[in-house]
Amino acid sequence: MEKTTGQPTTAEAPLRLAQLFSSRFGSAPRIFRAPGRVNLIGEHTDYNDGFVLPAAIDLYTWTAITPRSGHTLRAYSENLGESCEIDLADTAPPPREHWSDYLHGVALMLQRAGIPLHGADLAIYSDVPSGAGLSSSAALEVSVASALLAASGRTLPLVEIAKLCQRAENEFVGARVGIMDQFASCFGSAHHAILLDCRSLDYKLLPLPDGVTMVICNTMVKHGHSGGEYNDRRAQCEEGVRILKQYFPAIKALRDVTLAQLELQRNDFRHERMPDLIYRRCHHIVSENERVLRTVKALQDGDLATVGRSMAESHRSMKNDYEISCRELDIMVDLANRRTGLIGCRMTGGGFGGCTINLVRSASVDKFKAGIYSAYHEATGIAPDIYVSTAGAGASEVPADG
Repeated sequence: MEKTTGQPTTAEAPLRLAQLFSSRFGSAPRIFRAPGRVNLIGEHTDYNDGFVLPAAIDLYTWTAITPRSGHTLRAYSENLGESCEIDLADTAPPPREHWSDYLHGVALMLQRAGIPLHGADLAIYSDVPSGAGLSSSAALEVSVASALLAASGRTLPLVEIAKLCQRAENEFVGARVGIMDQFASCFGSAHHAILLDCRSLDYKLLPLPDGVTMVICNTMVKHGHSGGEYNDRRAQCEEGVRILKQYFPAIKALRDVTLAQLELQRNDFRHERMPDLIYRRCHHIVSENERVLRTVKALQDGDLATVGRSMAESHRSMKNDYEISCRELDIMVDLANRRTGLIGCRMTGGGFGGCTINLVRSASVDKFKAGIYSAYHEATGIAPDIYVSTAGAGASEVPADG
């Protein structure tokens, strides 16, 4: 995994964080980590009760913690060099549009779930890049939730932690994200992707093929989930469901709609017609669900050509129907498609910037990295970050020495 100069490696981070914590708070902490994630395919389908295929990655957020008396959380972000305090006795605080909202939202949701939280000191470090579409917010939420639970002497099933962290982002931070990011951060498994049914939360671990490596290319264009575009897409999907229910009353979400039904609606004048914009949003979700299931079967069959075609179709759909790509993402995908050893590529994450996910034959990874770095820099003037990652494990406690 490539790192920015001066950052600790994954192995070094717990020890460095423990030393920072001790110098700042004067005690030896317990340390919890949670990974970011990449999504192989299935974008924006999670909040439509659909299917997704994420994998945890070897980039993490670490939270160090010790209990303290009183009802105050004192937290320090090593990345930002900033401190904050959170009053646990305030049961109806307003969000501050600050990084501490993620911590405060998690604490609130734990309390509302009946977990009696006590004061604590926390220090946080992350090497998941912010705004890159690799789920830095979920990694933060899950690592903080794990730490707060441990400091209170409580446990919860991982699925409940994922739900609570999603609610923190939905209800307190204000981003109407689905469950995928938090679920992947909790349930990640080494060398496996996760086929997740976002309605039932049933999941299946899917081994990634031998000889295939995930190469994640960061355009360095940042996005933010709490911005209006992401929430607008969710509202547009909900409008599509409202219209489609006039024709197909049994549907509850776009997960329940087929492409044939979507096309039938366009040619049926009995009820309200669907505006073209809403149709295109719905078309992406309905077709993306089909692509996820097709990709899973292709991976199981060893049919990497179909995997690549599905990823290409997914990117075109996100660009044209869902309109969540951007110039830099499209350039990165176009450049990857010209490189030897590529199996498939697409943008990954919420969109409007961030990263592409590239499945690359392992023997070609070094050449792929060098080629796409120089080509993207020449095309845009931007030096990209490139991460080579295996599918990693989910949230856990780690020793201070790594």
